[in-house]
Amino acid sequence: MRVYELMIIYNGDLDEEAVAAWQTQVTTNIEAEGGRIPTVFDTEPWGRRRFAYQIDHKWEGFYVVLEVVTEANDLDSTDRILRLADRSDVVRHKIMRLPDDEAARRGLIGEAEPADVG
Repeated sequence: MRVYELMIIYNGDLDEEAVAAWQTQVTTNIEAEGGRIPTVFDTEPWGRRRFAYQIDHKWEGFYVVLEVVTEANDLDSTDRILRLADRSDVVRHKIMRLPDDEAARRGLIGEAEPADVG
């Protein structure tokens, strides 16, 4: 099992319904790739936050963090959907694989097993 953390920054001008629709699409895609978002952690909406600098003439974005558990080696399909998304909806996204010991500490997987080398 691999655990990823996915942060998505949506345009701050979007309403809650539009963000929820995007979240549904992302979650559906992750599940289609064989992944799951643990219900204990589900999504962590950080809400609207001010950017440190202006991005695409905007000063605010709506931040959401997802913890994804999957057997897949990557989340390429999800990454592609977010990269191709209209800039007026998805400002930025970042997918990061969590180290096994951190995933175990968060309770996302059992005891940390050594990662495959090779």
